[in-house]
Amino acid sequence: MGQDGVGGGVIGALLYAALAVLALRLVLSYKSAAHAVRRAWRWADEWAQAYQYYEVPRLAVDGAENPLFRKAAAYVASLPSLEDADAACVLSSAAKSNDFALQLGPGHTARDAFLGARLAWTNAGGDGRLVLRVRRHDRTRVLRPYLQHLESVADEMEARRRELRVHANAGGGAPRWASAPFTHPATLDTVAMDPDLKARVRADLESFLKGRAYYHRLGRVWRRSYLLYGAPGTGKSTFAAAMARFLGYDVYDVDLSRGGCDDLRALLLDTAPRSLILVEDLDRYLRGGDGETAAARTARVLGFMDGLSSSCGEERVMVFTMSGGKDGVDPAVLRPGRLDVHIHFTMCDFEGFKALASNYLGLKDHKLYPQVEEGFHAGARLSPAELGEIMLANRGSASRALRTVISALQHVAPSPPPQRTVTAARPPRLTSRWSGHLDEASVATATSEASAAGQSPRGGGGFAKDAPIREIKKLYGLIKYRSRKDAGVVPVDDSAASPDGRDSDVSPEKDR
Repeated sequence: MGQDGVGGGVIGALLYAALAVLALRLVLSYKSAAHAVRRAWRWADEWAQAYQYYEVPRLAVDGAENPLFRKAAAYVASLPSLEDADAACVLSSAAKSNDFALQLGPGHTARDAFLGARLAWTNAGGDGRLVLRVRRHDRTRVLRPYLQHLESVADEMEARRRELRVHANAGGGAPRWASAPFTHPATLDTVAMDPDLKARVRADLESFLKGRAYYHRLGRVWRRSYLLYGAPGTGKSTFAAAMARFLGYDVYDVDLSRGGCDDLRALLLDTAPRSLILVEDLDRYLRGGDGETAAARTARVLGFMDGLSSSCGEERVMVFTMSGGKDGVDPAVLRPGRLDVHIHFTMCDFEGFKALASNYLGLKDHKLYPQVEEGFHAGARLSPAELGEIMLANRGSASRALRTVISALQHVAPSPPPQRTVTAARPPRLTSRWSGHLDEASVATATSEASAAGQSPRGGGGFAKDAPIREIKKLYGLIKYRSRKDAGVVPVDDSAASPDGRDSDVSPEKDR
C-alpha cells in the first residue's frame, strides 16, 4: 500500500513536469505557433476563395523582352514581405560592396496588399514567368491601378539607381549632345538658402514628380519651368544641380550661342524624358550681339520655350538663369507658362552665413558669431561663393575662417560720407566762376545762412551750428583783405561748385 502510493506520486510528478516543459516550450516558441496558425488560416482561405491568376512572361510573343517583367521583378524584390517568405534568393551587387538584395526564387511566393486587397506573386520556375494572384471579386477594382502603381515604383527605383549624366550641345553640323557622368555633389540640404523658400521649392518639385495624372486631367503638358535670377556668385548654378540631383534627372546644358542651336526643335527632340534642361545667362544672350539683334534673339528664345512643349514630350523641367534683375527682359519671356516659378537669389545675410558655416566648418555656434552678425546688420553683404571660398581656404581653423569673414565684411560695409570741418589753421577756399563785388552785408548774410544750415559758404559742408565766432571773423577778414587787394574780383555764393562736385579756383587773371 505504501509502495503503491509512492509509485503513483512519482508518476504524477513526472506527468506534471512533462506538462510544464511542454507549456514552457509553447510559450517560448509562440512565434512558431503563430506562424503555424497563419499558414493554416491562409490554406483555409485559399481553399474557400476563388482566385484569378495573371502571368507576366519574360519574353513577348515576338521574342522581345517584356518591359513589365523587368519592372515587376524589381518591384517584387523590394517588397517587405519577401523577408518573411518561406524562401528567397540573396544576391550581391557587382558594382557596390556590401550591397545585398533579395530575389524571389523559383516556386517561392511573396505577398502584397493594395487598396485593401490581398495579392501574391509567385515565381513559376525556370521558364521565366511571374504569376500574380488576385481574388476574383477584387480584380476589376484593383488590377489596373495596381499595375500602374507597380510601374511607378519600379521607375522611381530605377531612377535612383541609375547614373545621372550631363549633356551639352556639341555644336558644328547637325544638333547633337555630348555627355559625361554627372558628379556634382550639391543637394537641396547643403545649399545655402532661406529655409522657408527652400521648403517651398522642395514641395513644388515633389508635387511635380507626382503630378502625371493631374497634368493629364488638366490637358497640360507635364513639365515645369523655373527662373533663377540674381547677382553672380549667389548659387544659381549650384541650385540647378541640386534640383537635378533631387529629381534624379539627367541635365541637358543648352548653350544658345553655340553653332548647333540653329534648329532648336531638332535639338529638343534629342532629349530624353526625366531630364532637366538648363539655359544659363539668359539676360546676357537676349541683349544681342554677333550681328543678331535683341529682337531676333528674343523671338528665338520664345520659339525655344514653346518648342519645349510641342517637340520634346513630357516629364521635363526647364531652368533658366539670369545674372541680373528682370528689368529690360521682354515680359513675354517671363510670363507664366514659359517661366512658371521665379526664384530670386540674393547676397548672403547672417542666416545664409550660418548655413554655409554649418556645411563648410561644421559649426552650429561660435564666440565670434556676434561680431559676424554685427557686420551683416551694418549692411555688409558677401556672396555665397565668396563666403564659401573663405571657409574652404581656412577649413583647418574655424576661428581663423570667422576672423577672415569679419575682415571681409568690414571692407565691404557701407561707410558714412565724410564730414569736412573748417579750422583756423586752414580756412576754406572761396571760389567762383564769375566776378563781381561782394560787400560786407552779403558776406554776413551768406555766413549766417550757412551757419543756420550747418554748412560753409562754399556749400561743401563744414560749419557747425555752434562754430566759434572767431572763425567767422577770420573768414570775414580774409574776404575783406582779398577784395581790397584784387578789386573787382570776388567770390560769390555756394552755387559756384563745378559740375563734377569739385572746387575750381578762379584767379584774378582768368576773371579779367
